[in-house]
Amino acid sequence: MQDKIKEIESRYHELSDLLADPTVIQNHSQYTALAREHASLEEFMGPYLGLKEVNEEISGHESMLDDPDPEIKALVREELAALKERKRELEHTLKTLMIPKDPLDEKDVILEIRAGTGGEEAGLFAADLFRMYTRYAEERNWRVELLSINETGIGGIKEVIAAITGHGAYSRLKYESGVHRVQRVPATEASGRIHTSAVTVAVLPEAEEVDVHVDPQDLRIDTYRSSGAGGQHVNKTESAVRITHIPTGIVVSCQDEKSQHKNKAKAMRVLRSRLLQKYQEDQAEEIASQRRLQVGTGDRSERIRTYNFPQGRVTDHRINLTLHKLPQVLEGNIDELVDELTAHYQAEALNHTGS
Repeated sequence: MQDKIKEIESRYHELSDLLADPTVIQNHSQYTALAREHASLEEFMGPYLGLKEVNEEISGHESMLDDPDPEIKALVREELAALKERKRELEHTLKTLMIPKDPLDEKDVILEIRAGTGGEEAGLFAADLFRMYTRYAEERNWRVELLSINETGIGGIKEVIAAITGHGAYSRLKYESGVHRVQRVPATEASGRIHTSAVTVAVLPEAEEVDVHVDPQDLRIDTYRSSGAGGQHVNKTESAVRITHIPTGIVVSCQDEKSQHKNKAKAMRVLRSRLLQKYQEDQAEEIASQRRLQVGTGDRSERIRTYNFPQGRVTDHRINLTLHKLPQVLEGNIDELVDELTAHYQAEALNHTGS
C-alpha cells in the first residue's frame, strides 16, 4: 500500500508542475487531459494529507505518555484512542480510493428485461420491474428511452429493451443483472396458491462507436413487416429490422418505429452494447485468475433476488440482505440495495488486491 501511495503522490506533484508549464497550458487537449487526471488524484490527496497529519499527532501524543501527572496521562490516552480511530477511517478511505475504477461506470445503460418461467405472471412481473427501474431513473433525473417492447395481452411484458441515460447510470445499475424471482398469488388464481415466476434482467453499458467497431460486412440486415399494434401501416411497409452479427450469431430486432431507418439505428445501439458485453466476457474467460466483480460478466442463470409478496420482503441472495419494504422497492426505492451491493463488491475488491 505504501508503494502505491508514494506512486500516486509522485504523480500528483508531477501533474501539478506540468499544469503550470506554459507550453502545456497552450496545448488545450493535453492540458484538459492532465487537468482531469490531476482532479481525480486530488480526491485521493485530501485523505492522504489528513492521514499524514494524524500520524504526526499520534507520534506527538505518544511522547507525552511518560508524563508523571496521571490526569494528563489519562487525557492523552483518550485523545490517542480518538486519533487511532480517525487513522483507521482514513486508511480505509485510501484503500477504497485505490481500488481500480471500472472504466464503464460512467457509461449509459441498455436495460433488457425478459419474462422467464411462469407464463402470464412472469410477464406481469417483468412490467413491474420495468416500472421500478423507470421510477428509479426518474428520481435521479436520468432519461429513459424505450427501444423495443413486446407486450402481453393483459398488461404484461414478454421483453422490453430501453436506454437509460444519466450520470453514473451503469455504476448504479450494473449489479441488477441476473434472475429476479417473484413469489405471489396471481389475480387469476382462485385457490389462493402462491406461484413462483422468474424474470431475467440484463444491464449492459451502452457502447459507442469508438468502443466497438462493427464491420458492415459482418452484418446481415433483414427487413419485414411489423406485427402487433399499428393500424394499417403494419401491412403496407417493411419497416421492421432484424440485424444479425454473423461472427457471433447475435441477433437484434426492432419494429417499434414507423421508419425503417430509425428501427435500424435503435437495433445498432443494442447490438453494439451486446457485442461490448460479449468482448468483456471473453476477456474475463481468458484471464482465469481475475475475479469477476461485475455481475454483467457472470452467469445469468443464477438467481440474485427474490420478491416475496405474502411476506412483503425482498431478499438479495448475493449478500444475504432482506428488506421488509417490498412496496417501496417496487416504487423505485432501491438505493439501499444498490448501496449494500456496491459496498460488498468494493470489500471483495479490497480483499482481492490484498490491501
